[in-house]
Amino acid sequence: MAVLTEALRRGKPRRGVLLRVLPSALYSGRSTAVLERTFLTYSHAWMLFVSGVFEPLFYLMAFQLGFGKLVGEVVGPGGQAMSYVAFVAPGLLAASAMNGAILDSTYNLFFKLKYAKLYDAMLATPIGPLDIALGEVGWSVLRGGIYSATFLGVMTVMGLPGSWWALLMIPAALLIAMAFSAIGIVLVTFLRSVSQFDYINLVLMPLFLFSTTFYPLSVYPGAIQWIVQIFPLYHGIELMRGLSVGVLSWGMVGNVAYLLALAAVGIYASSKRFGKLLLR
Repeated sequence: MAVLTEALRRGKPRRGVLLRVLPSALYSGRSTAVLERTFLTYSHAWMLFVSGVFEPLFYLMAFQLGFGKLVGEVVGPGGQAMSYVAFVAPGLLAASAMNGAILDSTYNLFFKLKYAKLYDAMLATPIGPLDIALGEVGWSVLRGGIYSATFLGVMTVMGLPGSWWALLMIPAALLIAMAFSAIGIVLVTFLRSVSQFDYINLVLMPLFLFSTTFYPLSVYPGAIQWIVQIFPLYHGIELMRGLSVGVLSWGMVGNVAYLLALAAVGIYASSKRFGKLLLR
């Protein structure tokens, strides 16, 4: 609570469209105070933060040293041939952004919501439910950006990106993190016990395995392809893979629009859920 008070003391709401249009009970323009509070908290537990960098890197090294030796070239975006490791790496980066966002917006948020009662304390201050939603999503995006930059740096050292367009993989990862974080917050507000996190894992595992992370969409039968293209991670991977090799298409605009819409729906729904749960 002291951390939050310090963040509120420093942060002053900026006048903006949302602050002028939305009611103060919903949004007060102090989402940065929520973000700052989380940042100050993690500054005392930085090892937990840093450890999240290594999981996707271990996957990448495993494919470079193991599967990459067994599988030759595969067909990538635009029909061009590329090494299997270069094909998988953008998918792992997208999955890393998804997993990092879900970790922050589900497990950590559930503890703050159900046990620490942090959000009850926040709403007793000049902070609204939308401030909380934006602050939590903002932290997931910031964390995802740091992880993504590290991952892309390793990819570059390994010579995997095929174009300068690969630099845009970082904002693409931020978009993926924002979308999944917003939806994760909505989901966690419906959970009543820790055991129910198994339902979230039951969804995440198929997303990770079947969203073309490890093989192209063309390997699926036609009917299954339609289902896979509904998966949000699929759109993130398609965006990442095209940027990695510099093959741009109008389909990537659709990928961005899908993720933006998902993030907007998630932020709106999460603010409504916080208001319903805590402002009673």
